[in-house]
Amino acid sequence: MPVPWFLLSLALGRSPVVLSLERLVGPQDATHCSPGLSCHLWDSDILCLPGDIVPAPGPVLAPTHLQTELVLRCQKETDCDLCLRVAVHLAVHGHWEEPEDEKKFGGAADSGVEEPRNASLQAQVVLSFQAYPTARCVLLEVQVPAALVQFGQSVGSVVYDCFEAALGSEVRIWSYTQPRYEKELNHTQQLPDCRGLEVRNSIPSCWALPWLNVSADGDNVHLVLNVSEEQHFGLSLYWNQVQGPPKPRWHKNLTGPQIITLNHTDLVPCLCIQVWPLEPDSVRTNICPFREDPRAHRNLWQAARLRLLTLQSWLLDAPCSLPAEAALCWRALGGDPCQPLVPPLSWENVTVDKVLEFPLLKGHPNLCVQQVNSSEKLQLQECLWADSLGPLKDDVLLLETRGPQDNRSLCALEPSGCTSLPSRASTRAARLGEYLLQDLQSGQCLQLWDDDLGALWACPMDKYIHKRWALVWLACLLFAAALSLILLLKKDHAKAAARGRAALLLYSADDSGFERLVGALASALCQLPLRVAVDLWSRRELSAQGPVAWFHAQRRQTLQEGGVVVLLFSPGAVALCSEWLQDGVSGPGAHGPHDAFRASLSCVLPDFLQGRAPGSYVGACFDRLLHPDAVPALFRTVPVFTLPSQLPDFLGALQQPRAPRSGRLQERAEQVSRALQPALDCYFHPPGTPAPGRGVGPGAGDGT
Repeated sequence: MPVPWFLLSLALGRSPVVLSLERLVGPQDATHCSPGLSCHLWDSDILCLPGDIVPAPGPVLAPTHLQTELVLRCQKETDCDLCLRVAVHLAVHGHWEEPEDEKKFGGAADSGVEEPRNASLQAQVVLSFQAYPTARCVLLEVQVPAALVQFGQSVGSVVYDCFEAALGSEVRIWSYTQPRYEKELNHTQQLPDCRGLEVRNSIPSCWALPWLNVSADGDNVHLVLNVSEEQHFGLSLYWNQVQGPPKPRWHKNLTGPQIITLNHTDLVPCLCIQVWPLEPDSVRTNICPFREDPRAHRNLWQAARLRLLTLQSWLLDAPCSLPAEAALCWRALGGDPCQPLVPPLSWENVTVDKVLEFPLLKGHPNLCVQQVNSSEKLQLQECLWADSLGPLKDDVLLLETRGPQDNRSLCALEPSGCTSLPSRASTRAARLGEYLLQDLQSGQCLQLWDDDLGALWACPMDKYIHKRWALVWLACLLFAAALSLILLLKKDHAKAAARGRAALLLYSADDSGFERLVGALASALCQLPLRVAVDLWSRRELSAQGPVAWFHAQRRQTLQEGGVVVLLFSPGAVALCSEWLQDGVSGPGAHGPHDAFRASLSCVLPDFLQGRAPGSYVGACFDRLLHPDAVPALFRTVPVFTLPSQLPDFLGALQQPRAPRSGRLQERAEQVSRALQPALDCYFHPPGTPAPGRGVGPGAGDGT
């Protein structure tokens, strides 16, 4: 007799006790279904492709509930394996289409099932199993006679025997129809290990299994392996991931018995232990004892780190998955709490090692990312842009809200809230409201974000110094008036120096990772006295004008202002240049709506062929991605630098032709290199792959 469902649920707890299990004879998979239904097992190993949900034109069968049951699959009385039986309950969704005659004459449909009511309903049910390190998919076909069809009600179930899984493993099960009419059902089943099976004498792999206990002693945790003398076994620590395979942390082959000590700082909720005897086909026992440990959860948040990839993108590094949300916040100078920018920027769900993007136009050191967990408790806050842009600034953040009929309102974000401008309030921003509005209209504020609903502006406040004495204030005015003539004479020079030299950055969009690397380089160059133009930041204009027109306009403006065009070579860019040079006047093929590099070749190549490139063009490529000798010889008539190894020479080439060599050039090169390094690490060592030179180990002892 099968175990009742409530007894089976008890068997899968912390200390499972399985009273008895049904035994299946033979290795073949099978299926059976409720009375009146017919079912067939088409394939026990197919490719799982759930696809999108499609609308149902008429009544269809859809899975509504999924149940599991433990059984034994035996070759003989003492040679069995643990197996998982799955029952999928089905119901009818939708209705028969009303016949045209009944629509025409107004005849009411019978409550029963009529023509094409003599036809049966058929469904293909897919079962997907994932249990590290194995995964399988099976296809079951079910037919229901029309006489049993009751709309919106269950018609029975189909049972699959059975999926073999390792003792102590966690099995994730998905079920859906093909084509898929409803969301897939999912269920997670934790199988008992040998300690929870009274029938372990029937399972050969349980006969010599090491026994593992976890005990605490102050700040330390002891793994006690009670095995016989001289028995050899393997022990592994790993991080159990919700998505993807487990991440190994530590592994050793040992001889029993052993006591291994872990420091409490190594504990995280997803830290699991696997132990097995060093024998052929031995079962591996898995235990994850720290899921509910408060110390493990505290350690997890302490180990979590936010990492900036480009101006707009960042990700969360953490050992385990985290149920959390994140939003941008603004931290004012003076230590005030960081104020979330919600609205206008909403909270975003965070997944570990998954890139998250905020639609920023510019970075700012006062912009921070704060993260909260599902209980709305602040756990992590980092000002990611401060590393590359310096310390906090005495700026005020203006929030512009746009309504219908071009109505717009402005408020200044302060600790007391968002102060409307203009306002008669007694806050700092209200007193300077008129000046802030003038700064905004004159272009002295930095736009950080913009969309159809509003915008964010950072306006400097350090120039507004309140004077208590009128004479001192008057003296300042007179002094400012005296200096105005001098400043007026140097206006053009100062304006040109402040604006910096224009630089147009051209690249081939080989892949999304390379685009993020280019974005990081462009953002870093913007912090120098350079005005950088790149198609990544001009997608709207690029789509509206087309890549050819956009590049012509940018190139003409850059060269007229005495700027420089930077050709960033990659394998894709070299291939496009070689293709053009081989085809001659035929030119490259059709370009996409954002393919500015391919469109630029029609103007760039004539400049090189006619000798106009030196002084106006500079080449660059990234170390480890492309050697300068791979660049076609025509383009090596201008300097080609490798980054970041030749950053000082590269930045020197971007200066004005007559500008003296700055003593700060090396300092600026180090600043750009620091801003570029996270994007280089992410590109050459994507998340999920071990970085070279990084060892593993939980800090555990070796049992001595």
